[in-house]
Amino acid sequence: MDLATSSTASVIKQHLIDPEICIRCNTCEAICPVGAITHDSRNYVVDATKCNLCMDCISPCPTGSIDNWRMMPRVMAYSPEVQLTWDDLPPELPSDELAKYGSADAIQSLSEDVVLASAISSAGSSAGSQAAPWSALKPQTNLHGPKTPITATVTGNLRVTEVGKDYDTHHVVLDFGNQSFPVLEGQSIGVLPPGLDSDGKPHHARQYSIASPRNGERPDFNNLSLTIKRVLEDHDGKPVRGVASNFMCDLKVGDSVQVIGPFGTSFLIPNHPKSNIVMICTGTGSAPMRGMTEWRRRERQKGTFEGGKLMLFFGARSKEELPYFGPLKNLPNDFIDINFAFSRTEGQPKRYVQDAMRERAADLAPMLADANTYFYVCGLKSMEEGVLSAMRHIVESAGLSWDTVGAALKNEGRLHLETY
Repeated sequence: MDLATSSTASVIKQHLIDPEICIRCNTCEAICPVGAITHDSRNYVVDATKCNLCMDCISPCPTGSIDNWRMMPRVMAYSPEVQLTWDDLPPELPSDELAKYGSADAIQSLSEDVVLASAISSAGSSAGSQAAPWSALKPQTNLHGPKTPITATVTGNLRVTEVGKDYDTHHVVLDFGNQSFPVLEGQSIGVLPPGLDSDGKPHHARQYSIASPRNGERPDFNNLSLTIKRVLEDHDGKPVRGVASNFMCDLKVGDSVQVIGPFGTSFLIPNHPKSNIVMICTGTGSAPMRGMTEWRRRERQKGTFEGGKLMLFFGARSKEELPYFGPLKNLPNDFIDINFAFSRTEGQPKRYVQDAMRERAADLAPMLADANTYFYVCGLKSMEEGVLSAMRHIVESAGLSWDTVGAALKNEGRLHLETY
């Protein structure tokens, strides 16, 4: 029975999103297979008439805001329009009110069925894994929420794309002083921009991937870095000034920033010897890849890690728009295998990361089949299909089964997708 939509059920377990801790990362809406999740400028909401409780959205949520439920009479279910007005979740209905619409046994059975469905679907249906690599360190998450943010101080703000162009990407360093805020490569934080929105309410948090390794942008100091592109137009090309990105890009050394998090439990790197890492990214999707690369570089420099291969596929419209282009070019070839792909270079055909991957098929095929190789994909949602298609092509061209290899990548925590 579709627990949320059966016409015979007078009481439903309604799926709701907690607006108080949601960081509006869009993961839930992007992954929902039935289009039940929508949003406006304020909230993300779930339509009870569409939700079939498949649970695909539960495990990818970085904050846990998606995992909220209310037992509700069907005729009283909260509509999306009502949910869009919320600043926090409503309380549970009293049991005597629910009893008017269904027996206690039926309501208890419904609740147990939902828990079972969640357990069965905990791995999700995405091609990517929600399980961290087996040797990854255990991350700490949700140490600070919107009501209890931690204050960081800006200790650096450097533009990392060519000056004088339309694109503007910054490397921002935040220091937490003597306040504990441990993070790992691949995690993210939320930034709370100051001021009020058009409705007179505080701006909600914006999520940014951490671009530094676990021991800090400055080694062994309590700091981290972010890679932030200034937003000056929306997805349709219309002029718009991104609230958080412009706030962050304009920060000066000494300024304060309110931070929540950290978030993320699966996009983490392996720590066992001989483990290989393949990183595939575009634009600011390079942030977690920078953290992973720098951690491996520091380990190699100290001689304390017997690492495997590092391979990077990095795409942008041009080299001028690619963050960290100069520093990347200075990394030794015997440390990292770098493959650039530029789609807007004058006089050159368009080339994307998936094209670069196909060109390196002979090297990638054995890595895709190797249990010690981990793949990380980060960037715009539009790249995901092309990357997965390239992986399938490489595997099948090598005479292997994509069904077998693809399942292993997911089940063994070896393929991680973080697209937006």
